Amino acid sequence: MKKIYLDQASTSFPKAPGTAEAVFHYLSQSAVNVNRGSYDAAYSVEEQIFDTREQLRRLFHFTSGKGKNVIFTGNITASLNILLKGILRPKDHVLVTSMEHNAVMRPLMQLKETGVTFDRIPCSPDGSLMLHEAENLIRPETRLLVCLHASNVCGTLMPVQEIGNFCRKHKILFLLDTAQTAGVLPIDMEALHIDALAFTGHKGLGGPQGIGGFLIRDNLAAETVPLLSGGTGSISHTEEVPGFLPDRFEPGTPNIPGILGLHAALTYLEKSSLEERFCHEMELTDYFLKGIQNLDPQGKRLRLIGRKTVRDRCAVVSLQTPGMDMARVAFELDTVYGIMTRVGLHCAPSAHKTIGTYPEGTIRFSFGPENTKEEVKAALQALAEITGIGIQEESTDGI
Repeated sequence: MKKIYLDQASTSFPKAPGTAEAVFHYLSQSAVNVNRGSYDAAYSVEEQIFDTREQLRRLFHFTSGKGKNVIFTGNITASLNILLKGILRPKDHVLVTSMEHNAVMRPLMQLKETGVTFDRIPCSPDGSLMLHEAENLIRPETRLLVCLHASNVCGTLMPVQEIGNFCRKHKILFLLDTAQTAGVLPIDMEALHIDALAFTGHKGLGGPQGIGGFLIRDNLAAETVPLLSGGTGSISHTEEVPGFLPDRFEPGTPNIPGILGLHAALTYLEKSSLEERFCHEMELTDYFLKGIQNLDPQGKRLRLIGRKTVRDRCAVVSLQTPGMDMARVAFELDTVYGIMTRVGLHCAPSAHKTIGTYPEGTIRFSFGPENTKEEVKAALQALAEITGIGIQEESTDGI
């Protein structure tokens, strides 16, 4: 049975060309450490890591920052924890959206016990942000607005330009979670007034799991208390935490294989057209959305969640199967048709409460640049057969 991977929102597959080879070459040919070896092999790896920082700085148009302002972590969850727990102090107030992932909400719930407070800016049932409501939530102690760029549940995009302008107007910090958009959409830290940006390497960037990071402005970095500390290979004569970047936030041996794999993925991405990749994903999303609505216009057996068109969304689509257990449907999609999806709450209970799918959750389909129209068509055919709707050739070919 041919397998069809439609869980790109969880992690991308296949990985970018050259990624696996870069990891293998490092582990098999040198595997030296960095910042701790005084020999050519170590210096060569350090140069590649430096170049990876520069690639990320260019990708996110962080022209006022330098390579040192790019910090590597294990994943975007680690990045968000380091930033939230390092930036916020007791009595600080935070604004979030009601669509946030637990990578933001769980650290905030922990910080709540220390005296940090937060309010959720409401979103509509399709996940769209009601930014005008934020004006009523601003307090004198509001220090930070943190939000995701796109929903990992239903794909709805947040109006990041308007959010950045709002933060600039009210003189509050702006932290953006790009888990679903890094490597998918253009992101300009300067134009969007972003103070810190968290990213992961294993989704839209096409790199391996276990590598992520954040980009941070100098003034904010100086105010951020490091969550972890230890040996950095620098200023080893002192027991004090380094005050300079990136060492301030990068204690211990980094995930060098992950960074070098990400370097290869970014090299491939730089040679590609971000616009063409995104347009392809949107064509697949449009085909899928129209196919579902054509199969079941009333949504009695296949209920689309969130936006019904490709406007202001990414290639993440959720649906429910009224009258059928969604876990069973996902199981049949995999075992009978070879179609891999994700079912449940997707680590985002707040989002599901907002869009009306809590506690049962949804089945999520997500598409990437390597997916094809034939694969999406196969998913529509499978859904029709599982739910008993039936399908005719013209129902999808004419979309």
